[in-house]
Amino acid sequence: MDTDSIVKKLWSYCNIFRDDGLSYRDYLEQLTFLLFLKMADEREQLVGNEQPIPKGFRWTDLSSPQMTGTKLEEHYRETLRVLGQQGGMLGLIFGKAQNKIQDPAKLRQLIVELIGKETWLSLSSDVKGDAYDRRHRGLR
Repeated sequence: MDTDSIVKKLWSYCNIFRDDGLSYRDYLEQLTFLLFLKMADEREQLVGNEQPIPKGFRWTDLSSPQMTGTKLEEHYRETLRVLGQQGGMLGLIFGKAQNKIQDPAKLRQLIVELIGKETWLSLSSDVKGDAYDRRHRGLR
């Protein structure tokens, strides 16, 4: 998938969540948390080093087919809480993190359809930068 397609896809989801009352900032925050988890998983598979994220709270746990409905919402909330209590960089990134996505079906869609279908580490840094620059795509 090319840069434009990925960026458009990311922001089309923002519009879906905005209809549920999620602000641009909240969407960006949730996207950041989920992308961090996905990329940590990709890095572990690529390099082979054990990731710093505790077992049970990794991307593979969130994206598991068994994680649906309120079970997914509760696990995501617990993941944010546990990672926020970790030391070092994890604690800094996830400190005070809260799930702002109230619809578990949309959370699942974000995890599986949007983030899960891409290999984020293989994308250029331009894609990642463009994804976070809403003005680049004329979004306000």
